[in-house]
Amino acid sequence: MRARGDIRAAAVIAVTRHYSHRMDSWLVVGLGNPGPSYAGNRHNVGAMVVAELASRAGAKLARHKSRASAASARLGTAPGGAPGPAAVLAVPSSYMNESGGPVSSLLKYYSLPTDRLVVVHDELDIPFGQVRLKASGGEGGHNGLRSISGSIGTREYVRVRVGIGRPPGRMDPADYVLRNFSSTERKELDFLIGDAADAVEFVAAHGLTAAQQRFHAP
Repeated sequence: MRARGDIRAAAVIAVTRHYSHRMDSWLVVGLGNPGPSYAGNRHNVGAMVVAELASRAGAKLARHKSRASAASARLGTAPGGAPGPAAVLAVPSSYMNESGGPVSSLLKYYSLPTDRLVVVHDELDIPFGQVRLKASGGEGGHNGLRSISGSIGTREYVRVRVGIGRPPGRMDPADYVLRNFSSTERKELDFLIGDAADAVEFVAAHGLTAAQQRFHAP
């Protein structure tokens, strides 16, 4: 029979390992609006990227009590073929301008700090087809980011910015983001989504600075 002290020590080690695993994980959130009528919109490209990451990992997003669809996954493959970093992939079930509540709830549920949060979103100020990364800074008028920053109390989190370009002529940007990608854009959309998914995996495996050096290169 094990001594009581040994049992307590084993319990402490188990709890430590449990929370260490959580702290090593990432929360990757793809922004968009819910429902099939929005699914192909430019504003939903973040959700498309998370769907691609889930597909790569063989994971299935399922309803979560944090008003989101979520799945546990491994991001990519480490050197030698081992599974990549652990992550929770999520898409809020709320509308874009209410994304902060689900994201805050997910961080609390999984006991993750905000510096382990990656938000994937559409970016008007980046040309279609390009992916850029940053941590912190303003929201650039993006209502989803504004909601997240307000709800979690900081702007210090990683953003994977998926370029959708500016609207043509005098079109209102609010109308532009809620329209589907054009037929010309759809020919390249899978490549863009793939590049953004690669960027998320690279951030998780190698850090933001290394990812910027790779994905911001000419």
